[in-house]
Amino acid sequence: MDQEIMRKLMEITEEEQGYLQKRREVDKSIYSEAKDFVVDSRKLLRRGKLIDVRPNARFVHFPKHRHNYIEIVYMCSGKTTHIINSTSKVELRQGDLLFFNQHTFHEILPASQNDIAINFIVLPEFFDVAFQMIEKDNVIGKFLVSTLCQEENEGQYLYFSAASVIPVQNLVENLVWSILNRQNNNDKVNQYTMGLLFMHLLNRADLIDSGSIEHYENRLVFTALKYIEDHYRSGTLTDLAAQVNQSVYKLSRLLQAATGSSFKELLQQKRLNKAVQLLNDTNLSVSDIINAVGYDNTSYFYRIFRSTYGVSPKEYRRR
Repeated sequence: MDQEIMRKLMEITEEEQGYLQKRREVDKSIYSEAKDFVVDSRKLLRRGKLIDVRPNARFVHFPKHRHNYIEIVYMCSGKTTHIINSTSKVELRQGDLLFFNQHTFHEILPASQNDIAINFIVLPEFFDVAFQMIEKDNVIGKFLVSTLCQEENEGQYLYFSAASVIPVQNLVENLVWSILNRQNNNDKVNQYTMGLLFMHLLNRADLIDSGSIEHYENRLVFTALKYIEDHYRSGTLTDLAAQVNQSVYKLSRLLQAATGSSFKELLQQKRLNKAVQLLNDTNLSVSDIINAVGYDNTSYFYRIFRSTYGVSPKEYRRR
């Protein structure tokens, strides 16, 4: 993180001065007027804005609460400990990201002066651009975005251990800098930056802690989607069902309900996406690409490729 940004974030705020001097409890009036402690975006966002950022309050136990917005926590330095939905304990370390939807309850244990976390306050409509940027066939992306933005998904959070991914770190820094410096046209810049951030995170699905997908059925869906990402060449529904100890019938119904597609259709989407990537980025022959993505029936591949894209693989590459 840029040293000038870190210098600003390290400064002890007026609120934190109160906790250091006399107060032993969070001043809830800063965040909410609701009795059940729902942190209110109207208290924290500048008028007309869809996103803002503020340092996490240190030196005090932040009690159990939720938000009427989507919160993203980014750990700039040190560590913080979060108790989520009264059951899960997550320790954020430098470079980690934690996303909460509006129904998630959590509390934060006291942080020291060098434990610098920043909170992004984000209204759901801010993600509209990011959602459009995610490839229409990226089922994992659509599933994860829906866990954050859809009303019926209660208590959802996503934990990304992303410290080693340099593009993610750079994009978060760009986002913080843009928000703090309030540049012209920064609304669109910030939305596209968030879209790029999601795209990089989705390229590394292995960074997502599957334990952060609340509710057993959602976790099964996520596990199935990651299985397809990793085993698209030879994966089968039977093998997946055995791995997650579920019947083929139940797993098939669950995937269809959550994604609108069957396992076979999801597998085909992934194979075709990979084929298109290889057509664009390599000089492999079409026959080699067909083999690389897991098809042994050439005529079948040509038929479904033309049905999906309107042209043959060779014509697609030429265009």
